[in-house]
Amino acid sequence: MAFDSLAARALDTASKRGAAYADIRFETARSEHIEVRNGVVAGLADSTSRGYGIRALVDGAWGFAASSNLENAALDATAARAVQIAQASASIARRRFGAIPPLAYRDRFVSALKQDPASVPLGARVALLLEAEKLLHVDPRVSTGRAWIDLWHTDKVFFSTIGSRLEQTLYQSGGGIQAIAVGEGDMQTRSFPGDIGLYAAGGWEVIEQARLPENAQRIGEEAVALLSAAQCPSTQTDLILGGSQMSLQIHESCGHPAELDRVMGWEANFSGVSFLEVDQLGKLKYGSDIVTIVVDNTLSEGLATTGYDDEGSKSVASDIVRNGVLAGYEMSNDTARAIGRESNACVRAQSWEFVPMIRMCNLNLLPGNTPFENLFDDVKHGIYMESNRSWSIDDHRLNFQFGCQIAWEVHNGKRGRMLKNPTYGGVTPTFWSSCDAIADRSSWVAWGTPHCGKGEPMQTGRTAQCTSPARFRNVGIGMGYSALEQAAG
Repeated sequence: MAFDSLAARALDTASKRGAAYADIRFETARSEHIEVRNGVVAGLADSTSRGYGIRALVDGAWGFAASSNLENAALDATAARAVQIAQASASIARRRFGAIPPLAYRDRFVSALKQDPASVPLGARVALLLEAEKLLHVDPRVSTGRAWIDLWHTDKVFFSTIGSRLEQTLYQSGGGIQAIAVGEGDMQTRSFPGDIGLYAAGGWEVIEQARLPENAQRIGEEAVALLSAAQCPSTQTDLILGGSQMSLQIHESCGHPAELDRVMGWEANFSGVSFLEVDQLGKLKYGSDIVTIVVDNTLSEGLATTGYDDEGSKSVASDIVRNGVLAGYEMSNDTARAIGRESNACVRAQSWEFVPMIRMCNLNLLPGNTPFENLFDDVKHGIYMESNRSWSIDDHRLNFQFGCQIAWEVHNGKRGRMLKNPTYGGVTPTFWSSCDAIADRSSWVAWGTPHCGKGEPMQTGRTAQCTSPARFRNVGIGMGYSALEQAAG
């Protein structure tokens, strides 16, 4: 469907009502979820949502309104409502940060795609999940097996009063398996890939890359083995984290605190504020010299990859941490201008009916030069952990404690016995400063997070934290916050 005339009408109405700038974002989003549980199809959902959202700028303040009605009267009313909200905001604002975006673009972007999921018959999709879930049941103690697939196809068209016209077609896919074992007075869970599955930009090739049937038997066996595994001890020792757990570590202890609206105090209700203050740019030692974390919304496989964000800024790559030092943030046009920088296109909305805001996007820990197996070589005593089970972090993103599904002892460079209920924790800069090795590109994965929450009312976003496994020295294992603070200081 061509939206040009509809956009022209809405933007003209907004301008006539007093907007110094306005943009409109049309979206058609299709979402499919299939889940198999214990041999039957437990969930099958296929939904499509269509509508548009309008932003208007009046006297440095923003207004937003949305509708699914494309008739002329509805377009006029929605544009007028966005202007009215902006005017009301301007009338009570102590400071007005809003400004007209600096650049206009006319472009088209399509996600990298090898196989459109629509080309795979529904029966074949379900059959894959049934096969993978069946293979999880290696023992009667596997009480629950799950296998699932999520597929998203989104079309967006963005117009602005400064002349932007952006068409985008986004494909995002993912899936996973999970075994829950019960016995010996215990319950244990193993999931794959990672704790939530493998999610990335692309089509059916992402599901094939996850290799669910090929790994199902092992995951079922590990879930059962955990029932009789030794309890992970409380100790201070070296720690190696698998890739998916590293993804969560980056997400919680760097991704959220690096959102500039959170740093500036504009967003605090849902996940707190941030210790990464603006006056520490170029000064704060966030981690060791080998730690470099970048936002890269151009990464072909990144779950958050787009050509442009939802305020029309072009996707780029930029530093958050460079050689261990705080170097930047995830930014919008307005927040970037407030600190003398340019947006790195980190503004997203859950859908057409939500106001765009700063979101974590593709946040990537650059790989090191150590093959994964060599991370263990000079560890005399340590623990290797995989796949998140629980997490807790304070409202400044400093003190944290995470639990994993599974762990193994490491002695003299070799993995030993399996351990259950492992936890670790620390203080964010101290923890990242203890990182002394990152695995190389061969084990670097674009781990996607399909349901990241932010804001009130809450919006769900799709993010990615691309990383390899990594090694940390002298970490608190199985300790509470007080013990971790003593160990850190």
